[in-house]
Amino acid sequence: MVGFAVGQLFVGPLSDRVGRRYPLVLGTCIHVLASVGIALAPSIAIVGILRVLQGFGAAAGGVVAMATVRDLFAGRALVRMLSRMALVNGLAPVIAPILGSWLLTVTSWRGIFWVLASYGVLVVIAVAFFVVETLPKERRSRNQKTLRQRYAILFRDRIYVGAVLIAAMTFTGLFAYLSTAPFLFQQVYGFDARQFGMLFAINSVAVIIGVQTSSRLMDRFGVGPQWILVGTTSTQMVLAVIIILDGLAGFGMWGTAIPLWFFVLCCGFAFPTQQVLALSRHGDQAGTAASILGAMNFGTAGILSPIIGLLGVGSPIPMGGVMGISALLGAIFLWTLVRPRSVPGLLD
Repeated sequence: MVGFAVGQLFVGPLSDRVGRRYPLVLGTCIHVLASVGIALAPSIAIVGILRVLQGFGAAAGGVVAMATVRDLFAGRALVRMLSRMALVNGLAPVIAPILGSWLLTVTSWRGIFWVLASYGVLVVIAVAFFVVETLPKERRSRNQKTLRQRYAILFRDRIYVGAVLIAAMTFTGLFAYLSTAPFLFQQVYGFDARQFGMLFAINSVAVIIGVQTSSRLMDRFGVGPQWILVGTTSTQMVLAVIIILDGLAGFGMWGTAIPLWFFVLCCGFAFPTQQVLALSRHGDQAGTAASILGAMNFGTAGILSPIIGLLGVGSPIPMGGVMGISALLGAIFLWTLVRPRSVPGLLD
């Protein structure tokens, strides 16, 4: 998680200076070499070091993809494309544990990293032969800002800063669920592996429904992304309180699972809106903007969500508490920084 967050801060600004393809190939090659190293690693210490390097390389994919979309699209077309990216980004941390568990039934843990290395090789080949440069040299030559100037532009934009912070809180709430659910539902509620896999699948559907509905509201009906966030943050606060009350009153599994599904649904609603708010006004520094957004998402979630483990997983209360605090902070950032009534409309 740390490598993935830091890697984005390196790759994003680099892609604004040299184009999108080179950083993507470089980062993916680092990911491939690190994956091979992990598969052959003789000790857990080497695995830990290489995992950080692997995350650093993998960061290129998310940042460059988001910046590429911003290079090619604007207005409502940007909403449509970012919603598809948000669907992938939201589903990835939910589906990845399922795929990993399945791979462990047919290979060892080392085999998983051989699979990741092979996938990375395919990505490099695809980029080399099929992906065109979306930020050509003539566009880069017209935009010779230093990294400090790019950061200054972004951090002076309160809407961008607010969107980044809200996104970080949304990911924190989602990772609170991801880091707690295996222990809570299997150890406390007595789920077996098959039942827990089904729960994960059902919650994955919630992400899909949320992302697609949110993008349709913005694209077809012209609903501002900030107003969707007003609904998601307030709803998530209520749902988090319900989960906490379930832990106090002992309503059981359904008292946790049902509000949890709707909480994940709200995450799906929020993902594309945050990307639209953050990137729509920063086409000239799309890579840097995307890198800060991604780094904050995974960095904040990676730091805050393990707090639940320190609080214990014997009840849904710690999970609900972190979810509630993240939703509350998201609402505060929305109303104090983004200020929904002041957000300009999207230009086609």
